[in-house]
Amino acid sequence: MRDVAIIGVGMTKFGEHWDKGFRELVVEAGIKALEDGNVHGDKIDAGFVGTMASGKLIGQEHIGALIADFMGLTPIPITRVEGACASGSLALRQGIMAVGSGEYNLVVVGGVEKMTDLGTTGVTTALGGAGDQEWELFFGATFPALYALMAKRHMIDYGTTEEMLASVAVKNHENGFKNPYAQFRKKITIDDVLKSKMVADPLKILDCSPISDGAAALVLAPMEEAYSYTKKPVKVLASTQASDTIALNSRETLTGVKSAQIASQQAYKKAKITPKDINLAEVHDCFTIAEIMAIEDLGFFKKGEGGIASFEGKTALNGEIPINTSGGLKSCGHPVGATGIKQLVELSWQLRNEAGERQVKDASTGLAHNVGGSGATTVVHIVKRD
Repeated sequence: MRDVAIIGVGMTKFGEHWDKGFRELVVEAGIKALEDGNVHGDKIDAGFVGTMASGKLIGQEHIGALIADFMGLTPIPITRVEGACASGSLALRQGIMAVGSGEYNLVVVGGVEKMTDLGTTGVTTALGGAGDQEWELFFGATFPALYALMAKRHMIDYGTTEEMLASVAVKNHENGFKNPYAQFRKKITIDDVLKSKMVADPLKILDCSPISDGAAALVLAPMEEAYSYTKKPVKVLASTQASDTIALNSRETLTGVKSAQIASQQAYKKAKITPKDINLAEVHDCFTIAEIMAIEDLGFFKKGEGGIASFEGKTALNGEIPINTSGGLKSCGHPVGATGIKQLVELSWQLRNEAGERQVKDASTGLAHNVGGSGATTVVHIVKRD
């Protein structure tokens, strides 16, 4: 397999885009990535796009053809990839394998979701399909409820508190405040989180990621050719994926995600590094408890210590291991198909020393952790400044 590099990145602002549709968001992010990578569209060999629920959210299927058309990329093949909230990172994984295998040379990878056109009830139902629709959603167990169960179990087993959960939201809003692409550029306090509306005990509304619109894109090339396009390529060290049961009731534990543990272990092995070699990480904080479990599953902190580590500031921008410098799903936003790609856009900016106020000093190696559903799918990428 050839080594693969990210040579171009681009994204839209995440948020409520009442003046832009699905295709406009895709085109904006795609053009930015092509321009950033100094690549003309007629040089692209193939594309992959992640989107979870475009059929239910906007009534549009056949997304690959739509993007090829409106990006001006016909007749090259564009393939849609779906894996719930991990759709974007799965599309990236397909692109990495396509370039690495030698099948294609230049590949564009994107992620997109237009969610705000549908009401909250409709979006909740659409997202519920990422879990076990028959045994969870049908009985009223939406995703806030599922993650609330995880949070309660984590509290019972490890003494995690609501203040620890809230500290995750506070830190991510602090980072998002510094990110011009973030949906919520507003600082909050632990007291704000604790006093916000209860969604599913113990999770309040400020513990939860929002409904968002947005798109993000990357351009991939063989590492051996990367410098002919950019002076700052980002090398892909590992791309791994693992699965777990789709329903919580079949899991070994509620306080960790086995697919994340396995995918990260495989990624570290492929990259020939350990968690201590990671300078920063973008993790899937769809709910505050999800970030706490993620930093434990990824090996940054021991099981049960993620909550106190967050509360003590060890995951802050200037902390022991900066987590979600973009603001994460919580502050930057969570257009589900775009999130996995946005994570790599942020890591690329960080490794290229282009992250502005939220720049991590001397960042050379980053990790992205993207979860589908409540953990039935996890994709992990490790990238390094070349």
